[in-house]
Amino acid sequence: MRLPSTSDRLATRERPTGHPVMKQRWSRILFLHWQVDPALLQVLLPPGLHLDLHEGKAWLGIVPFYMERIRPVYLPPVPGVSWFLELNVRTYVHDDAGVPGVWFFSLDCNQPLAVELARRAFHLPYQHARMSCRSLGSVTEYDCRRRSMDATARYRYGPVGPASEAAPGTLEFFLAERYVLYSSGADGSLHEGRVHHAPYRVAPAHCDPWSTLPAMWNGLPTIEGPPRSVLWAGQVDVDVFALKKLRTPVS
Repeated sequence: MRLPSTSDRLATRERPTGHPVMKQRWSRILFLHWQVDPALLQVLLPPGLHLDLHEGKAWLGIVPFYMERIRPVYLPPVPGVSWFLELNVRTYVHDDAGVPGVWFFSLDCNQPLAVELARRAFHLPYQHARMSCRSLGSVTEYDCRRRSMDATARYRYGPVGPASEAAPGTLEFFLAERYVLYSSGADGSLHEGRVHHAPYRVAPAHCDPWSTLPAMWNGLPTIEGPPRSVLWAGQVDVDVFALKKLRTPVS
């Protein structure tokens, strides 16, 4: 197993070869993160993935945001289909070769078509949810209730300082600058997906109220106390590339 270097992290920002399969815009992004005991998360990962640590610490993130202008390449966005909300619960991993990325425990979404397509095409654990949002200047009010759950996760957030690119080596860079996702098929296969966009411009943020309910819905270890890191990003335009199979299950 090889640990990621700074060069490995910067290399994931380079544009992948080939052509993207989708175009997306992500906006009003809130990054909430808590420190978690690495031993509690490593057992939840599939074979071939390892926790990516920052200064020896593992991080669990809850990330709500707007999905806008979602469309296949060469097709226009469709009103009522291409705009929706997403909230993901995630941690940070790398493969045996030291390629850093994201592992999603869940992705709540209020667009049923997007949920079903993402499950099938990207092997991601999308969940049907009722979600709503309201923008009040720089402040965003955001609610999420997963199907079959009784409680609603609520967030009210916005930036409290200027936005800038995170410097390599900082915690902000480690948490936000992620361009690789890993997913696992029902048959145990391991896949890698890549996205490309301009580096995030992140700002320190406030969030009150905040909620850890999305992590609890997944049965994850109990999160104690307020988030240790709260960041905001305005928007990025994203190219999404097709999955690449890294491992075929042994029959």
